[in-house]
Amino acid sequence: MLGAIGLLAAAIAAEVGATTALPRANGFRDPAWSLVVIVGYALSIWLLSLVVRDISISTTYAVWAGVGTAAIAAIGVLFRGENLDWISASAIVLIVAGVVVLNLHGAH
Repeated sequence: MLGAIGLLAAAIAAEVGATTALPRANGFRDPAWSLVVIVGYALSIWLLSLVVRDISISTTYAVWAGVGTAAIAAIGVLFRGENLDWISASAIVLIVAGVVVLNLHGAH
């Protein structure tokens, strides 16, 4: 199980890295950054395919999507000058809360 959690963390990191590189890919007109995006997403999906052998797909995907969404939102605010108003912040909190509830529900 700990190995699966590490793989899930790596899958999230790969997806967040690929998503962060998307603006630099310039609509897939920059070959180097486009390759970073494609490899990052492919790596993330491959790692997810390994994780679902040990963790349910619903939990795996919820954690991957929820943590990834929150991380991208934080990166946007901290490094790309994007605004985070109270509605957006509340939505992110709800996403994270949903992931927590799903995991607690599945833990019984």
